[in-house]
Amino acid sequence: MTITELNYIVALAQEQHFGRAAERCHVSQPTLSIAVKKLEEELDVVLFERCKNGVQITPVGERIVAMAGGVLHQITAIKDVAAADKDQLRGPLALGTLPTIGPYLLPQFIPLLQKTAGQLSLFIEEGSQDSLTLKLRNGELDAILVTAPFSEPDVVSQALFDEPFVLLLPADHLLANKTVIAAGDLDPAEILLLSEGDRFREQVLAAFPSLSPLTSGPETRRNLMRGSTLEALRHMVASKLGLTILPQTAAEAPVYAADLLVTRPFESPAPKRTLVLAWRVSFPRHKAIDVLRRTIQASSSAFWNYSTARGADTLSVLVENRNW
Repeated sequence: MTITELNYIVALAQEQHFGRAAERCHVSQPTLSIAVKKLEEELDVVLFERCKNGVQITPVGERIVAMAGGVLHQITAIKDVAAADKDQLRGPLALGTLPTIGPYLLPQFIPLLQKTAGQLSLFIEEGSQDSLTLKLRNGELDAILVTAPFSEPDVVSQALFDEPFVLLLPADHLLANKTVIAAGDLDPAEILLLSEGDRFREQVLAAFPSLSPLTSGPETRRNLMRGSTLEALRHMVASKLGLTILPQTAAEAPVYAADLLVTRPFESPAPKRTLVLAWRVSFPRHKAIDVLRRTIQASSSAFWNYSTARGADTLSVLVENRNW
């Protein structure tokens, strides 16, 4: 039994004439007749009664033709699914991101993605690295944008670029007179950090061990005032409640006038974080992941200014950012 034979008997049942059915299937009448007879012999039933004016389907033939029609419909559906998957840049794509990444990268990244792959529907979800990883493994997310170190079984991860940390401070602060900040310049009593348990807070403390509560004492103002988001920290610095350390992308976001807040780089080797794109090994839409990677990189000034691993494929994606 073949798909071709199923097509023949469905056409014959609908046309009730060998000649018209053969013409519809683009074959000769003897070819169709022989194929139908072969199928009847294989099934050991009579599907059609032959007569001078055409054919008449038998009761068992009606049941088999109905089943054949269902099989052909499913085959068409399978082909449609396969054809749709060939265009990997069409349809939904669920991306998870950290709250310390998404608000600052997405406004640049999404417009570029729409220009590059306009048929790709991007859905964004923010969460902690642990929750995003779990949803990625469960199939609720297709890819996640997190920070290194990151390693999961059956998950592919690719480092996108390094993003340096900078010091955000009021423009009239004494340290604003310096062009480069050393770790020893920081007063732990002034530094505002995110709440405990946040991944970025842990990265800052790893880069500046002297800011740890274990070494700076319990009475510092920083230990009494913490921000739940990077934006909260920015507002606190603008209110002259202290200084804070931010990723470059977050520090660049144009919220305050230049004469209110300023940023200063740290001396070399500057502390940094590495942004990582991760997806399941089994995820089939590799082209979608590739365009996601390239547009994220092209959207970040940290990639263009600091990355030493830019490739020709990324340079083919151009973006204008008036804030750089």
